[in-house]
Amino acid sequence: MGRLIVIVLILVFLGIQYSFSQQVPKPEIDLESLIERLFPIPEEDVDYERIYEVLLQLYLNPINLNKANYEALQAMYLLTPSQIDALLIYRSQFGDLLSLYELQAIPEFDSETINRIIPFVTLEDGEKRTEPFWKRLRNEEQTYLIVRHRRVWEKRKGFSPTDTSSTGRISSRYLGDPNDLYLRFRTQHSRDFSFGFTLDKDAGEQFTWDHPSRRYGFNFFSFHFQRYQVGKWKTLALGDFQASFGQGLVFGAGYTLGKGAETVPTIRRSSVGILPYTASLEWGFFRGGAATYQHKNWEFTALASSVPRDGRSIELMDSLETENFTINSFNQSGLHRTPSEISTKNQFREYNIGTAIQFQANSKLRFGSTFLYTQFSQEWIPTKRLYNQFEFQGQSNHMGSLYFNYNWKNFLFFGESALSKSGGNGSVLGLIASLSSQVDISMLWRNYDKNFHSFYGNAFAESSRPINERGIYFGLEIRPIKKWKFNAYYDFFRFPWLKYRLYNPSFENEWLSRLSFQPSKSLQVFLQYRQEQKDRNLPDLNEPQSTYQSATVRRQNGLFNLDYRISKNLFIRSRVWWSQVTIQSQKRNGLMVVQDIRLDQNRWKITARYALFDTDDYDSRIYAFENHVLWTFSIPAFSGQGQRYYLIGEYDVSRKLRLYFRWARTTYIDREKISSGLQEIKGNRQSETTLLLRYYLNR
Repeated sequence: MGRLIVIVLILVFLGIQYSFSQQVPKPEIDLESLIERLFPIPEEDVDYERIYEVLLQLYLNPINLNKANYEALQAMYLLTPSQIDALLIYRSQFGDLLSLYELQAIPEFDSETINRIIPFVTLEDGEKRTEPFWKRLRNEEQTYLIVRHRRVWEKRKGFSPTDTSSTGRISSRYLGDPNDLYLRFRTQHSRDFSFGFTLDKDAGEQFTWDHPSRRYGFNFFSFHFQRYQVGKWKTLALGDFQASFGQGLVFGAGYTLGKGAETVPTIRRSSVGILPYTASLEWGFFRGGAATYQHKNWEFTALASSVPRDGRSIELMDSLETENFTINSFNQSGLHRTPSEISTKNQFREYNIGTAIQFQANSKLRFGSTFLYTQFSQEWIPTKRLYNQFEFQGQSNHMGSLYFNYNWKNFLFFGESALSKSGGNGSVLGLIASLSSQVDISMLWRNYDKNFHSFYGNAFAESSRPINERGIYFGLEIRPIKKWKFNAYYDFFRFPWLKYRLYNPSFENEWLSRLSFQPSKSLQVFLQYRQEQKDRNLPDLNEPQSTYQSATVRRQNGLFNLDYRISKNLFIRSRVWWSQVTIQSQKRNGLMVVQDIRLDQNRWKITARYALFDTDDYDSRIYAFENHVLWTFSIPAFSGQGQRYYLIGEYDVSRKLRLYFRWARTTYIDREKISSGLQEIKGNRQSETTLLLRYYLNR
């Protein structure tokens, strides 16, 4: 009775005329705020598109708050340990939630937390399936087709006529047209099934059918089919998929984040299991079949994969004058525009067999193990460099790991240790804790040997891969009073062996602080500062004393942000970015000022940006997240002097069809050509359009 009184009071206070069984209308994600809080600090080697894709899948497959366990709730990266504990205790005392509005009755849940998680959660039980599977598949409302076209309208050098150099060599050019085409079909129901395919052709690639070069219309084709909760089978997958177990040392796909403004929960990976692969990136996924079987507290996963990979091979002659072809390098760009790039397409195959075993000892303790065997159709012998002497070479690799998660009161402990065929070890150990209702902390220690070889690992690391690194991370979040929040982290790490662009071992560090103030739902202000000190090789001046010398590069950047919702339909965002890079006492500065405006109506929405930027060089560049059309991602880097502006329009033509259009232009005042090589544009401006149509088949 007391619980019902609380719920009634909440609903009456809000003036909501819904019954208890009805749900809060699902809002759209504020992608810019969410991404900048959760995503790692922008860098060139971070795979943002893959992270973004999995974030959208979380949005389309919301977590059932009445069914989710600790692991699933933590996987959102949006709740603290104390909030998760409070939700689980509330469920055990009062039973299932009757309405999402009831979250306000749970201790530790404030309005900001509730608004943040609502797009990603539900109370509907997707497992109640009374109709036959094929009928559910045929009639699913979330069945849609997406068609997207993108193009840069200024002519790049790669699309110009060929010419002949002074030596008589004919220059290379792109073989295809400048249109970027993308097509996706998807039908899915949360925790029931997912089926779809993706087709992609990049600008400069030919739309052709040519068996010798393995090109069949679109340059890239991906498909997947997954079923969930079929008897004791938790997951059944065919086609393209990814896997996530432990802390990502062996299987590290999915919604894995790193160092960002959300400083506490994002350091931990989650064992979400087998995931459909739906991105258009042409590497980093399995192709074949996978299954997860549940038996009481045990989960058994097995996978098998055979997938073509891009790369360059060279011919070697052995002592018996036998021809042997070896892999010399991988091509992970996915671009096949020139004869040279086409020659790398599907040059070898990669075979994988893997397993994962998990055991849920009780509601607090989970542990498991993983194993992955990888074999290439040819031997991989990379070109020798000073820094890659301990990198993988050979035709096969295998690795295994043990991992655990343990929750004790408001403390969550986790870890994983893996061993690769080379004998190299990778280990992660960390904790996330709520010291009080106002203070959360996180700590993580990692150690990756210089000969630790993991092809699908994506553990917490400063580098893009878990190899040749040791470090300790500390994160803090303080909420002293309701309207204020302070986030900070400090990360100290070292590289025991050489690495790309650094030919000596090094000690480096990085830290960030962010102060947020939200006096009302319509106004939010925050100030962020980040600093890093990292070593880098100095340019070779062709002098004996300058070879392989390094210097410390100190980067600082700041961001001031003001969000204000003027009315229900009108929103503005004002931002100022600042950067400074110091190399050998020389300072280079950068500044960017941005003004965004968004106008929403019932059937249409308009978003616009105008920005000015001024940086001394590329080292002082500034990354700025940009709004884009549906499910398209952009964090470009700006350097030099100029202005950037774009306009995005969205319109509901009908209940089934929604149209998106984006026009963007960058104009420079410090140059007469943009980019270099075949990407070079003569002139000082670059214009791009994007047109996207989304059509729902069953609405």
